[in-house]
Amino acid sequence: MKALVLLASLSLLAACAAVAPVPADVVRDIAPTGTLRAAINFGNPVLAQRDPAGGAPHGVSVDLARELGRRLGVPVELVTFDAAGKVFDALGAGAWDVAFLAIEPVRAAQITFTAPYVVIEGTYLVPANSPLRAIADVDREGVRIAVGNKSAYDLFLSRTLKRAQIVRAPTSAGAIELFANDRLEAAAGVRQPLVQYARSHLGVRVMDGRFMAIEQAMGMPRGREAGARYLRQFVEEMKASGFVARSLERSGQGDATVAPPAG
Repeated sequence: MKALVLLASLSLLAACAAVAPVPADVVRDIAPTGTLRAAINFGNPVLAQRDPAGGAPHGVSVDLARELGRRLGVPVELVTFDAAGKVFDALGAGAWDVAFLAIEPVRAAQITFTAPYVVIEGTYLVPANSPLRAIADVDREGVRIAVGNKSAYDLFLSRTLKRAQIVRAPTSAGAIELFANDRLEAAAGVRQPLVQYARSHLGVRVMDGRFMAIEQAMGMPRGREAGARYLRQFVEEMKASGFVARSLERSGQGDATVAPPAG
């Protein structure tokens, strides 16, 4: 009897885990080669983290890619990058099918984005004794700001800053090194890695407040409308089910904010 109950329970779990078959045109749109090639950006540690032991990457973007592949019924290939700008540049070469990037007008000209699944803050790292106290103080003559080239905050600050000078590094991690090595007045970036850096480096602090809310979304090349519709629905389900929140917690990023449902 116990065995029958256990079998019934397992069958129920399997049924719950099952998903409806995905239409063939959707699968062709999202994974035209038969493999889902997912661009993973290690430049944003909120989304993806390397395994220090050399194992598989992990993080919320990795989990979403694998779950999407499971639902499509195709294998998943993780195409890794060390900067968001490099992910965007690789679009022209057809290197990936889906990506995990911040929604940004420059990118949206070539990428169809879902609604965001995570919202994180863009803020500044400054020397501890810096006279810059509020976010608005940073945009002044003589202030040099290190940024990761073509990151969401580079693109945003390039449009909005009037007086400060932007100094670009190849990656977001490189921007922090540039700030420290060249003794710049500020480094712009995602709050979480800036806070982590400040915890282990005396003489710097992370400013209160933010200069932008960075909306992290899934995206795919424009012109694949059936796939884009499915991807939008997929992201909404992943948020509503708690999948995104659980993944963030498992990867040590529980302080990141799950985006609200799409309006």
